[in-house]
Order: sequence, then structure tokens, then C-alpha cells
Amino acid sequence: MKNRLLTGLIALLSLFIYATKADAQQWAVNTNGLYWLAATPNLGFEFGFHKNMSVAISGNYNPFTFKDNRKMKHWLVQPEYRYWLSESFKGHFFGIHGMAGSYNFGNLPFGSMKDYRYEGNLYGGGFTYGYQWIVSNRVNIGAEIGLGYLYMDYNKFYCQTCGERIDHYRSNYFGPTKVAVSIIYLLK
Repeated sequence: MKNRLLTGLIALLSLFIYATKADAQQWAVNTNGLYWLAATPNLGFEFGFHKNMSVAISGNYNPFTFKDNRKMKHWLVQPEYRYWLSESFKGHFFGIHGMAGSYNFGNLPFGSMKDYRYEGNLYGGGFTYGYQWIVSNRVNIGAEIGLGYLYMDYNKFYCQTCGERIDHYRSNYFGPTKVAVSIIYLLK
């Protein structure tokens, strides 16, 4: 066990040393405007470790309960690997993303969420396509969409606040898993 841990640490350290010596290294901080429209604070970081490759991680967290006990409480983390067709942080890219999160939605004005509350966890991933436009030396605008799979494990409740649990469900979802219109700040 100690040998595996030591080997893993050496491999991680080697990757870090390689990444920090790469010619195209660059960091970026971003935020997704679409999440802000849904009252969800979010922040992402991206590291370009090669001319055409980067890794990103974003997270969002909504702890709020709104008027009339409407809630869209959740947290979500999305790591991603990106391959850029031109160079990192410029133009088209394709990616592979993962995601994990927890949610508590209820009393929302659409679908069955008008009458029920859903609370559970989700896990999944998929493929991403995106594009970044250069606005200035340090600012980009990015758009991306992801398609993939989600596994959801959740409970359904009668009352939006405290009601009796109806049942426990597990479901699979295939379709859009990510959408973003982001402002990106490059740290050179």
C-alpha cells in the first residue's frame, strides 16, 4: 500500500513539474453567466498545460430559499479535460467532463416541481464542444455545450417544505449535461 501511495505521489509530482515547465502554461478564472441568471453563484479555474490542452474545474452552489418557499438548492462540481484545435484559450475545443452534485428542488413553477420536492444526488459525465472569443489581452468570452449521461438517486416528497416521502428513485438520463456562456479572465 505504501509503495502504491509513493508511486502515485511521484507520478503526480512529475506531472506537476512537467506542467509548470510547459511553454504554454496559463491559468484562467471564469464564471458562467447562465448560472448567475438562475441565482447560482459559480466559479471555475482552468490550467493550460500544453499548447493544445488544458484541464478545468468549475463549481456552483445555490443555498437559497426564495419567495413562496421556492428552492433550487444545489451544489455541483464539474472537472474537464479540453483539447484545443488552435491553441489553449483560443477558438474551438472539445472536452470530456465529469460531474457530481446534490440537489433539493421544490415549489418551482414548472413540471411536477409545482407540487413535489425532489432531493438527491447525481453523478455523470459527457463530451463538450466549446469556443472562446478573445476580447482583450486578459479577457475572453466562452460558450460551450455538453452532452452525456447522468445517474440520479433521489427522494420525492409531497410537501415542498417538510412533507412525507413518497418514494425513493434511481434514474438514468441521456442528453444535455452542460451549457455555459462564460467570462474568462486570463492570469498570464
